[in-house]
Amino acid sequence: MMRQVLLLNASYEPLTTLPLRRAVVLVLREKAEIVHDDISGAVLRSASVVLAVPSVIRLRRFVRVPFRARVPLTRAALMRRDNHRCAYCGRRAETIDHIVPRSRGGTHTWENCVASCMACNIDKADRLLEELGWMLRVAPVAPRGAHWRLIGAVHHDGDPQWAPYLPENAA
Repeated sequence: MMRQVLLLNASYEPLTTLPLRRAVVLVLREKAEIVHDDISGAVLRSASVVLAVPSVIRLRRFVRVPFRARVPLTRAALMRRDNHRCAYCGRRAETIDHIVPRSRGGTHTWENCVASCMACNIDKADRLLEELGWMLRVAPVAPRGAHWRLIGAVHHDGDPQWAPYLPENAA
């Protein structure tokens, strides 16, 4: 898995996680500053710059985050909600499955969509869970709260430097 960095707003409010490369670009362009270096002490070197690998960065200017009553359903957000795990067997998920198939009147909503591995998705096809005798590992719900982008952040390698910035209900 790619190294992730926690991005904070200028007010130290957590905004999201982003790839190390994007974080380094923000720091080098002076859009953000490093709050915590990586605990391993790793550094990035170029011909003219030596930069500590960041674990947490903070934007220099405040960014207003628009309020949305309901989080939009996207593939990336659904995979983050389900932590890239199949809702049926627990293996690594590659696809999205509708619990009640759309061919049977199911809707494309948070409560009816789950992450699924390819094998389970093919086996399920357009059947209902009751027909197969399957159970969901966790009931699907729409993410709530201002920090929905941080879903799964607490499961990310347990970086202890993130803990002071993550709310208790980010998982």
